[in-house]
Amino acid sequence: MSLWHKKSRKVQEKKSYYTVSYWEQIRLCTIRGFLRIYGDKSYTVINTCAAIAQAFITGSLFYQAPSSTLGAFSRSGVLFFSLLYYSLMGLANISFEHRPILQKHKVYSLYHPSAEALASTISSFPFRMIGLTFFIIILYFLAGLHRSAGAFFTMYLFLTMCSEAITSLFQMVSSLCDTLSQANSIAGVVMLSIAMYSTYMIQLPSMHPWFKWISYILPIRYAFESMLNAEFHGRHMDCGGTLVPSGPGFENILPENQVCAFVGSRPGQSWVLGDDYLRAQYQYEYKNTWRNFGIMWCFLIGYIVLRAVFTEYKSPVKSGGDALVVKKGTKNAIQRSWSSKNDEENLNASIATQDMKEIASSNDDSTSADFEGLESTGVFIWKNVSFTIPHSSGQRKLLDSVSGYCVPGTLTALIGESGAGKTTLLNTLAQRNVGTITGDMLVDGLPMDASFKRRTGYVQQQDLHVAELTVKESLQFSARMRRPQSIPDAEKMEYVEKIISILEMQEFSEALVGEIGYGLNVEQRKKLSIGVELVGKPDLLLFLDEPTSGLDSQSAWAVVKMLKRLALAGQSILCTIHQPSATLFEQFDRLLLLGKGGQTIYFGEIGKNSSSVIKYFEKNGARKCQQNENPAEYILEAIGAGATASVQQNWPDIWQKSHEYANINEKINDMIKDLSSTTLHKTATRASKYATSYSYQFHHVLKRSSLTFWRNLNYIMAKMMLLMISGLFIGFTFFHVGVNAIGLQNSLFACFMAIVISAPATNQIQERATVAKELYEVRESKSNMFHWSLLLITHYLNELPYHLLFSTIFFVSLYFPLGVFTEPLGQFGLLMHDKPVRCSKKELSLFNPPVGQTCGEFTKPFFEFGTGYIANPDATADCAYCQYKVGDEYLARINASFSYLWRNFGFI
Repeated sequence: MSLWHKKSRKVQEKKSYYTVSYWEQIRLCTIRGFLRIYGDKSYTVINTCAAIAQAFITGSLFYQAPSSTLGAFSRSGVLFFSLLYYSLMGLANISFEHRPILQKHKVYSLYHPSAEALASTISSFPFRMIGLTFFIIILYFLAGLHRSAGAFFTMYLFLTMCSEAITSLFQMVSSLCDTLSQANSIAGVVMLSIAMYSTYMIQLPSMHPWFKWISYILPIRYAFESMLNAEFHGRHMDCGGTLVPSGPGFENILPENQVCAFVGSRPGQSWVLGDDYLRAQYQYEYKNTWRNFGIMWCFLIGYIVLRAVFTEYKSPVKSGGDALVVKKGTKNAIQRSWSSKNDEENLNASIATQDMKEIASSNDDSTSADFEGLESTGVFIWKNVSFTIPHSSGQRKLLDSVSGYCVPGTLTALIGESGAGKTTLLNTLAQRNVGTITGDMLVDGLPMDASFKRRTGYVQQQDLHVAELTVKESLQFSARMRRPQSIPDAEKMEYVEKIISILEMQEFSEALVGEIGYGLNVEQRKKLSIGVELVGKPDLLLFLDEPTSGLDSQSAWAVVKMLKRLALAGQSILCTIHQPSATLFEQFDRLLLLGKGGQTIYFGEIGKNSSSVIKYFEKNGARKCQQNENPAEYILEAIGAGATASVQQNWPDIWQKSHEYANINEKINDMIKDLSSTTLHKTATRASKYATSYSYQFHHVLKRSSLTFWRNLNYIMAKMMLLMISGLFIGFTFFHVGVNAIGLQNSLFACFMAIVISAPATNQIQERATVAKELYEVRESKSNMFHWSLLLITHYLNELPYHLLFSTIFFVSLYFPLGVFTEPLGQFGLLMHDKPVRCSKKELSLFNPPVGQTCGEFTKPFFEFGTGYIANPDATADCAYCQYKVGDEYLARINASFSYLWRNFGFI
């Protein structure tokens, strides 16, 4: 790699901020892209399985399509739906997941963002080809498409190019947008354009001039033309079932007295040439096939280049620093003091500084009245706890016979080198790990019951909260969900105010949580995370995972001092912490030190000025700790923490043989014996999984969900604009569809497009649902706050009114431009039921009756069982036949009927 770097730096510009050349950046990012995709194999497997399933479903619907004129529309449909499927799959590539990382790496001058954009295209292509290859092989032969190598590989080539071009198009749209909601809204309109202007739904001759140009700037139109040419070129399609007149009484009719009622037919000819069909229906020519290949390359390269350019020069969303956002109508000192961006930043800084001074000046040996009532009431003991997970080589033990306890009024630190199992132990003790767990975990000497999770608090390392709620609302929701329903609501709210006062959150209690950079800062979020657990009034234990991570020294000091005050008030706290300073380390009462493999190295008192723990290590062979040395760093150095560190002593073995270990074991056994004999029997309320009833949970979860929807204006506006613009777009695409045969088809496809819009609309819902699901799985479900079904039900109930309103706007925007009915009753009926059809001149099929008969006389027996009508029944030549008389006859061709209306309503 160093040789590559040396060669690359030779071609670097002198003023470049990057250490390697642009091409080397692409190469390295491509390798990383392959590794990233390989590491997430499930995504590729799921996409491939979905493609295979879709191929079987679509192929079975069009199974062995007839080679006659009856199968022409079906064959076109197979090709179109294959293109549509991979166009819809392109929507999945609209993602903002990696954008923060990309912007961070750009600031560090690691590589050009455009290099990553190009690399992602290169690295993802082979994996997308896996599913596409299975898809086309299965679909092609199930549908019985043209059995020739040339036609097969032409379809394979153009489907691949169209898939890549559409994917690049959506990625280009994504690179232009600031939020996922914006990207999904724009992509929804683009998706409509792709579906409607592929020329399958509305053909070039039927397009209105104001939108016809769209078909020429979309790659799917050229791919569809080439695939149709490969399928129909030179094909002779017999007029199976479409010869008019035919049937009883017309067995011995002459060919010149019949016509094939199909697009592209010729008088007196009982078959239709595929090229004539394409020319008459789509205005397609076979000679354009390889011209389109060149055009597809232009689209593909153009979209990739534009995406790279937009990614390179797109400025990140400017948040203006950590600025508090106060909800409207709040009379708050913070809100009144805001006059400019600088004022906001200065105010936030002054609040943080004030918090530091107040907490730092607090007395370690006493607590204020605010801290009364926070004490824990139980003792938590774990003995010989081991945790094992399945591994490729068998079983892997992450924790090895760890013992310890937490009693009220103590602050216990859980320390160890990286990978020693600190978080694993915390999650295991909190009942949040899935694997093989052995050993004993006891509450007051008895096994844990179903109430354990809600009797404990667990502060995650990641601060996950509902962005649209205020700090106070977040605390109130947690208090209502985690404290028993029998406690009056006023008492719960009073306790929330108490926690706000304890954590010094009064100044921002009415501020919205928001996002990082536009909402609470890191310290404020950490306080909120702790507060959310404290308002549940955990009467057993408070777990914290790296509460000082991401904080500066002042903020870390504030958090640890606050934890110390909670411990002095009687709270039992177990906290993992990574390399604390000497000042922070001395705030803890007890230490649990883990080594490699999750083995215990020390558990016991820290002592004044860390004297107890230092004495233990010095007497067991560690070097003497210097007077001004950080005890935490000294301990980690003594046990050989680090990838390259080495140590002669076997500290886990020393601990197992030490006098301290024997004393701890004896104390644990005595505690179990004494506590189990004096513990009162558990009440039904304590033993229950949830603190509140299902109906109580439903009420408050629904209320919270309603607030999050109401305050997310971007989401609501994006949804409304998507449906309104889509309705107008579809309506004016099929503007005044008319009452001819093409009008019937256009009416059908207008209805179909109204359904297709559900794909981008669903993507919008998925954005919010994913955030809510992540919060529930990571924090709320682990604390038994409410039943999982309420997350789905309340989300649906809150989406429903917005969808009803915006769907009405969509319907009005679509219905009137279509001009389907002129009577008000038609607004509530089906589009085609009993609708008279009047074919246009080019839709009429012409044939001559026998000499001496009029067209009406000649065809009278045919219409006793046939469909359609004769436009000129009194003529003696050039009988003009229209194959549909009313819309129901068109519906019958696709096995649809007005009588199915209420049956289908029941299915839905």
